[in-house]
Amino acid sequence: PAAALPSRVAAWVVGPGRGLHPAAEAELEAVLGTELPVLLDADAVTLLARRPHLVRDRTAPTLLTPHAAELSRLLPGTEPAGIAERRLEHATRAAAEYGCTVLLKGSTTVIADPAGPVAVNPTGTPLLAAAGTGDVLSGLIGAFLASGLAPRPAAVCGAYLHGRAARLAHAGAPISASDLLEAIPAAERSVRGG
Repeated sequence: PAAALPSRVAAWVVGPGRGLHPAAEAELEAVLGTELPVLLDADAVTLLARRPHLVRDRTAPTLLTPHAAELSRLLPGTEPAGIAERRLEHATRAAAEYGCTVLLKGSTTVIADPAGPVAVNPTGTPLLAAAGTGDVLSGLIGAFLASGLAPRPAAVCGAYLHGRAARLAHAGAPISASDLLEAIPAAERSVRGG
């Protein structure tokens, strides 16, 4: 049966901590059946690998935010190490094959879209390897999607602020996801010049 969805939603972020059980799969199908913007991350990317047509057939705004291992599940015949070595190539391929924006997380975050040039985020840092920081990125980009930004600019803005926040939190010392979240307002002020 189809999952029952809330009615007051501006954009969906699906995946972090959701799991791979049948209810999560039904929820994913229901969300992708809407006309709202959708960001798929973590477990949702893994579920999508089982049913790629759910995104390939979709015309509403869609954004995938995998790391190399998750992207290898979406691109049969690839391995995470090969994706990490040729990030631009694989992000571009995934964007073309799935017909959506793809933000490939990693040492260098790459944002590919079928209709535009690839963007590379200049604010990345190894500090973002901490547990939960990818979930913060998903939430940040989801907020941009909910405000009306299209997937590509939402991903570019989100990745930039995410990296900026990591660099500002604790003056470059190791951070947690909570530290990162708390630093987002300062990152935004720094971009606005305030």
